[in-house]
Amino acid sequence: MVLIFRTRAHVWVEGLLGELRDNLSTSYMMFQRRSPQAAALARVSLQNTWQPCSFRSSISKASTLAHQRACLSKTWLPTAGLAKNEDEDGHSKLVRAGYLRQSHAGVFHMLPLGQRVQDKLEDLIDKHMLSVGASKLSLSSLSSESLWKTTKRLEAYGPELFRLTDRKDTALLLAPTHEEEVTNLVSKLVTSYKSLPLRLYQIGRKYRDELRPRQGVLRSREFLMKDLYTFDATVDAALQSYEEVRAAYSRLFDELKIPYLVAEASSGDIGGDLSHEYHLPSSMGEDMVISCNSCSYVANEELAVAKPPSQEQSFDEARVWRGVSKDRSTLINVWYPDLPGLSLSDVNTHAIKSVVPELDSSIMDSIPFWAKGSTPDPESPKVLKLINVVDRRISPSINEAIERGKQLQLLPASSNIDLLSIKNESVTKSDDGQPINALRIRDGDKCAHCESGELRVQKAVELGHTFHLGTRYSKPLGAKVRLRENTMAPMQMGCHGIGVSRIIGAVANHLADEKGLNWPRAIAPYEVVIIIADRDVQDEDANQVYDRLVGERKEVDAVLDDRPESFPWKMKDAETVGHPVIVLLGRRWLPDKMCEVQCRRLKMKEDVAFDELPGYINNLLSQL
Repeated sequence: MVLIFRTRAHVWVEGLLGELRDNLSTSYMMFQRRSPQAAALARVSLQNTWQPCSFRSSISKASTLAHQRACLSKTWLPTAGLAKNEDEDGHSKLVRAGYLRQSHAGVFHMLPLGQRVQDKLEDLIDKHMLSVGASKLSLSSLSSESLWKTTKRLEAYGPELFRLTDRKDTALLLAPTHEEEVTNLVSKLVTSYKSLPLRLYQIGRKYRDELRPRQGVLRSREFLMKDLYTFDATVDAALQSYEEVRAAYSRLFDELKIPYLVAEASSGDIGGDLSHEYHLPSSMGEDMVISCNSCSYVANEELAVAKPPSQEQSFDEARVWRGVSKDRSTLINVWYPDLPGLSLSDVNTHAIKSVVPELDSSIMDSIPFWAKGSTPDPESPKVLKLINVVDRRISPSINEAIERGKQLQLLPASSNIDLLSIKNESVTKSDDGQPINALRIRDGDKCAHCESGELRVQKAVELGHTFHLGTRYSKPLGAKVRLRENTMAPMQMGCHGIGVSRIIGAVANHLADEKGLNWPRAIAPYEVVIIIADRDVQDEDANQVYDRLVGERKEVDAVLDDRPESFPWKMKDAETVGHPVIVLLGRRWLPDKMCEVQCRRLKMKEDVAFDELPGYINNLLSQL
């Protein structure tokens, strides 16, 4: 059976043919009455030429191809009017190439080209989420503050939440993540282990009130994110789900053909005790990832450890970094060795915060804040406190000096506080009993895992994160199931995020060059652009090349640049937009049916015969 998809044009043509057939039949009957012999000859001739099925099929094929050809003239592409800057980054190129525009600080509109990139990335994510048996849903952007209070995350997120109330004074917020909402949903619908494992994901908008939005969609206030939530009956099953998702993430980033690092990570405000981050190494990154050149060890700065030095230094060679607590009542001194090339910025605030959680790491110059907090206030008296954190490289004798308080300047020179009037304590080990490394890891530090390799520190952009949550949310929100043993237990959960809009910004910046953007095949708005480069070449020739490349199976995602602009303008625009492959119909098209094929990322330019074009293009795209 052959199925023919009928359009209005098909119906109109078939109606016209029907009228013609009826008119011919009437004329034939009149003609038969007058001349039976001539009518018989006409009937044979008509039967040989009248083949409605094949005619309709050929019309269908031709009209379908013409109707479905992608043409830039039919797409809104606001690429003109913005001058190129010498030092523009990937975000500036996205704006100049017509992918997006800023609406407000940290908020962006996605334009047609950007939407095509986003759609392709979402399709890629859908494919790999399907591979782990995940079902797609869409959760509300509005979340209840009461749920966040139950999980004790409302205050932890603090001013980064967009909070609002409705006309009935119900406290709501725009969700930056959806752990509370999805757990609350599942708790009402899943009651037995027989319904598990359950894997649910969505791709939707998230909101974070960034104090300083920057780098375009890399650090914005509204962003698109994929979040997957897994529910299992046991810890072992949850860890199996975790590993399956990790494998799917690796396949996804492999298909994007971009470099990435998988780093051991801290769970932070999300919770849980096992997590990994997926990073794209980039000079634009705000995260620091540490990797070993000898073994497979990779970790983010918060968790990375180096091999301790074998030599201790005396306290005479110590320097001090001062921080302050969030309530401004505690001064935090960090004593570290006076090594060559070190500055205050080399102090690892992540490490300090792990032993002094009340540290406000957002404050660079802490002395004025502590001085203000230490001013006597009769209405709200504070108990002043001093915490001394000692780096593992410093000799233990420093503790005696701290206790005496005479050989070291424990308080700032500007302070008029009596040291004897405040509580003074020292911290030399972390919660797990290990000595404290108060300094950031530097290039060349020895690896603590293989003990032979050296560590490398790289800036990177975080693209994804996986968390094993355990019962962090299921327990407080009552998401329980009846187990095989007929007992009730909270579900074991995991959450796994991918920054969709962040990937777009990071990949754009990573692959861009001086000419413009340079997309990988998987998410390019179009894989191939076809441009007429010679005035004697006609639109029909470009259509022929398009049909040859795309075919009925649509193997290549091509587009015709049929806009009424000059060839140099179109060429420059194609490079700015970042189409992976450019096909030019130039001087060799008419005499030899040869096209010029260009690929900037592969640094190639070659003339290719028309018949060989599909295979050649597909070979190029397989490398991108």
